[in-house]
Amino acid sequence: MYPRHESSHAPLNRMPGGQMIRRGRNEVSEYHLNEISAAFRLLDSDNTGKIDYQELKVALRALGFQVHKKEVLQLMTKHDPKNTGYIDFEAFKSIMIKKISERDPMEEINMSFELFDADNKGKISFKDLKRVSMELGHNIPDEELRAMIDEFDNDRDGAISKDDFIGIMRQTITY
Repeated sequence: MYPRHESSHAPLNRMPGGQMIRRGRNEVSEYHLNEISAAFRLLDSDNTGKIDYQELKVALRALGFQVHKKEVLQLMTKHDPKNTGYIDFEAFKSIMIKKISERDPMEEINMSFELFDADNKGKISFKDLKRVSMELGHNIPDEELRAMIDEFDNDRDGAISKDDFIGIMRQTITY
């Protein structure tokens, strides 16, 4: 049902056979574009089409970026040349696309693993998959969730280890 995970741990920037993967500058997935839009809508609660410094800082942190006051102020200055104190959605999207496209793929994988492994046990269990599925509003049948674990659980302990997860994600990135 799912592609079988091979335990190849080739560098993230190389495909099998050694071909380089080019991660396009300022390119993000549709998933990330949806996340950017959702974050902006959430912060723009008064529907003005603008957010301020504090809201930008909250959005950056909510999307996993460790930013300091100085960096947020620089972003505001760059994207708010008239010094209104606000940036619009297009400026916000531009900032986020740049930040996301500069992320390290391995850092992304580790962050994703931590989202599943909320209690830091070093494995993703059926319970973890079920929780994330529900949080995302998906009603994935238990049988499918168990099949996912069975498919990628290389050491057959009933959970997906961090190494197994990294292997899965590397295949996703390289294909």
